[in-house]
Amino acid sequence: MEYIKDGRLNIDKTKHQMPTTVHDPCNYGRKSYMTFGDHHADNIRWITKQCIDEEHYREMVDSPLNNLCCGAGGGAWALPYDEERLAYGKYKSDQIKATGAELVVTPCHNCRDQIMKGLAKEHDLGNYKETMYLWELVAESLIIEPWNDEEVAKGHAERDAQNEKFEIDLDQEW
Repeated sequence: MEYIKDGRLNIDKTKHQMPTTVHDPCNYGRKSYMTFGDHHADNIRWITKQCIDEEHYREMVDSPLNNLCCGAGGGAWALPYDEERLAYGKYKSDQIKATGAELVVTPCHNCRDQIMKGLAKEHDLGNYKETMYLWELVAESLIIEPWNDEEVAKGHAERDAQNEKFEIDLDQEW
């Protein structure tokens, strides 16, 4: 968030032109709120909205604290309780379907796998096509401009000075 606000990251909002929603993982949302007094969901939404046109954003719930668990938390994704995990995940499937979103963004690896590999195969998610990590959405939205010759020369000089300072010899045989 800081890097986007400071202009250190330039984002192209046109790379993801599809209805998009955010899934709030239990640990990032409710548990963080109960433990630290902040659910951080506003940050997730702000970053997501920097990567897509606002018109494509679909809120899943009235409050991030009401975003249902996907069913994979607490180690359920890795445990042999597929039937239970997928049955509980039906509630999340219904939330996703109601948004009409094609893209679901989440910062949690368990949630991503559950939605993408579990719920999408087991339940009707409507228009759903893909689940992305928050960092993945940012990475795919980056505008990367190549350096000019002067910037390349400066970078090489800084690299060489650092290698000399720390006595690093990249040509050394191991």
